[in-house]
Amino acid sequence: MPAAHDQPSGMLAEASESGTSVEAAAPIGTFDPLSDVLRTVKLKGALFFMVDATSPWCVEVPHARDYADIILPNARHVVSYHVAAEGEGLAGILGSDSVAFAAGDIIVFPHADPYRIASAPGVAPGLDREQTLRFFRDVAAGKLPFVVPTGGGGPPQAKFICGYLGCDLSPFNPLFAALPRLLHIRRPSGGHADLLDQLVALTMAEARAPRAGGESIRLGLSELMFVELLRRHLETLSAEEPSWLAGLRDPKVGRALALLHAEPARSWTLDRLASQAGLSRSVLADRFARSVGETPMRYLTLWRMQLAARLLSDGSAKVAAISEEVGFRSEAAFSRTFKKVTGQSPAQWRRAAQSPRTES
Repeated sequence: MPAAHDQPSGMLAEASESGTSVEAAAPIGTFDPLSDVLRTVKLKGALFFMVDATSPWCVEVPHARDYADIILPNARHVVSYHVAAEGEGLAGILGSDSVAFAAGDIIVFPHADPYRIASAPGVAPGLDREQTLRFFRDVAAGKLPFVVPTGGGGPPQAKFICGYLGCDLSPFNPLFAALPRLLHIRRPSGGHADLLDQLVALTMAEARAPRAGGESIRLGLSELMFVELLRRHLETLSAEEPSWLAGLRDPKVGRALALLHAEPARSWTLDRLASQAGLSRSVLADRFARSVGETPMRYLTLWRMQLAARLLSDGSAKVAAISEEVGFRSEAAFSRTFKKVTGQSPAQWRRAAQSPRTES
């Protein structure tokens, strides 16, 4: 770590036990850390289509590194999800146990793993690896209809909406780090229509009546659907479950996260953050670490590195300017911290961003 005298401004008092002045509470209003993370990691819809399957049916998808550049050029990471509109089936990462899903359920593969979705155990996939990659090419090129048929032609039938999105995974994506390799989100009990149902209905309406601009509408729906399924997952978590999303559910930890995301370049200290979150220094440190998995100041450092990585990748601003924008008083301290977190200097990161690859 950098020496104390050239640490980033938000870490100046991390090792100090007391004596820090406390500023008035920052007016964060309705600032939303989840939206901030999704925006900063550049979540973007890549493919969106519906599968109309008749039994027996099976789809096997290889590791995302094999098709990321096909569906979204320069994608660094790909996440896929599947919403069961009708019917049921089995889904699982290749080599692992499968889970059964029913209509209204959602299956998410956040970590680019190869996976399988099928009507029953032991069903052979309809396409081999090369045919699957060709399928992705054709969908990405607009050569296939939105609704794609598959399977052996018998009952029962299943329909599921497939979304593929690109994003940045490193240097720090707290959202995806918090998700399991396979996320199964079950339909809420009670059967009441919710926003996800409305988005599915809009998707079906677009499929029935194709119009100009349909691809943009569908990719927008893909992104909205993914955010809504994250919110549905968030509602099922307890504050005791250690994850970044669980931290959002804790009112005090959630406020601390909102404060850090609203003003990441501010000269935060643990004392100042605790005061504005409405907790003592020790209680915030304990609750934050148990929920999020990092200390508040370590989290701030990692998030600043994510912001810096985006700025380095997206523009030509000088390292000194980026250093200041993410809250460092010293360019040298920023460069040391960036390399410690990412394994690359800022200049190396910027060069590598010109030819990014999918991360696993």
